[in-house]
Amino acid sequence: MAFAPVLHSEWIKIRTLRSMLWALGAMVLATAAFSALAALDAEGADSDPLFSAFFGVSFGQVAAVAFGATAVSSEFQGGGLRVSLSAVPQRGRWFTAKAVAVGVPALAVGLLTGFVSLAVGSAVLGEKADTLTWTEQLRGAVGCGVYLALMALFAAGIAAVLRSGVATLGILIPFLILVSFVVGDVSGTIADFLPDKAGQAVLHETSDGTLGPWSGPAVTACWTAAALLAGAWSLRRRDA
Repeated sequence: MAFAPVLHSEWIKIRTLRSMLWALGAMVLATAAFSALAALDAEGADSDPLFSAFFGVSFGQVAAVAFGATAVSSEFQGGGLRVSLSAVPQRGRWFTAKAVAVGVPALAVGLLTGFVSLAVGSAVLGEKADTLTWTEQLRGAVGCGVYLALMALFAAGIAAVLRSGVATLGILIPFLILVSFVVGDVSGTIADFLPDKAGQAVLHETSDGTLGPWSGPAVTACWTAAALLAGAWSLRRRDA
């Protein structure tokens, strides 16, 4: 089967599963809401107004992870993967279509999330946002979208390896919410290379860490590529 109809079928699966549409909506709402709260709390000359405007991405990424994990793990329920592979025997082609079907809407909604969060955060910050240049604001909004898409794809790759949405969420969500912060406090520059810490470097006005605003997301992209390759390898090696 050609790639286009495979991609179309995977897109139909995603847009007809209500839980995934809810996850995309939660990505926007959670990011904007927590960014507004962080902007209200931003005080002092040492605060980072750009990161305050995008602080909610720490919570919106949970929805992105849930979206990517659910999109893949749903295939392992009720023999769904066997049906998919009977229609598309080329496993690599099917998994590529699945990744594209996850990545494109995650990027589109992620970009929307970035600009909504920027608008809400800037409005709440008021005069504190005046120090931000338009290039910094554009970089933050676009970087937010790219980061959320990468995290959704990262979760998709992990879910393909673990074959379980519960296991994927049980590992990634505590890691993103708790472990990453703890490791960041005790490990110095090593934490800069964790997938979430690296990707969020683009959301800071100035970087105090090892990675710059775009080298950070590049590191996250490497984590994502590794997860997807591991997922593709697992899919090829194991029975449906």
